Amino acid sequence: MQQVTVRVPASTSNLGPGFDCLGVALALYNQVTIKLGNAGGSNRMVRGAARKFFAVANCKPFNFSCDIRGNVPIGRGLGSSVTVRLGVLHALNEIARTKLGRDELFKLCAELEGHPDNAAPASFGGFTIARRTEVQHFNVSPQLCFILLIPSFEIATIEARRVLPPDVLRTNAARNAANVAAIAAAFARRDYERLRGCFVDYLHQPFRKRLIPFLDRVITAAEGAGALGAFLSGSGSAICALALDDSKKIAAAMLRASRLFHTQTVITRADNRGVRVLKSAIE
Repeated sequence: MQQVTVRVPASTSNLGPGFDCLGVALALYNQVTIKLGNAGGSNRMVRGAARKFFAVANCKPFNFSCDIRGNVPIGRGLGSSVTVRLGVLHALNEIARTKLGRDELFKLCAELEGHPDNAAPASFGGFTIARRTEVQHFNVSPQLCFILLIPSFEIATIEARRVLPPDVLRTNAARNAANVAAIAAAFARRDYERLRGCFVDYLHQPFRKRLIPFLDRVITAAEGAGALGAFLSGSGSAICALALDDSKKIAAAMLRASRLFHTQTVITRADNRGVRVLKSAIE
């Protein structure tokens, strides 16, 4: 039997102003198990990742089945598609013994995704700055909590991108650049108190509010309860707040402000290791 199980962390991306470039890996996971043999249990995303891998690795395709399990919700802006694609790429790399490195597999995943902001933290862990496929990453202190409000409805990335305008004001672009620089510096120095006021965005969140109309009041409630700041996680529908204290109080405030039923909150921390091969049984 040839079977490999890969664990891939969820991720929160953009962090407000860092559109398509900032991300943090979270201690929420999906596990992807690839078993050599008769094809089965694979969806279009799995098959697409496999085609990409076999083409780049110059490896003869082989049949396999795929099982995906975990607690990363789909369509919430938490990188669920990356957990699948990256898990498949790493598992096939292990089975085929092609020895592609973590950097190479990250680039394949980023190409499949069309942007690197979730693929980077899921690959390398921690807080990441992705400039196309060039990545800088920094470990995140376990003192920093990530509080997630996860609504019951999904938002497709393509739908969330469709509401964005083709042009932005130069002044708004400059404000975003300043906030991104401040966020990067705070994470690099682990001076998380300096994150306050830095998550304000002018490029995508104001336009995505039509899809998440409760966004502003949840952010305001989180900050009022003591959060360092809050933002739309990726393209939504989840909202993420960061805090050093009072995480349960902040979660409760976010939930009340959402005025939603069938909504959950999750308190977690950063994952600093990134994707990992957990089990490998190859003969």
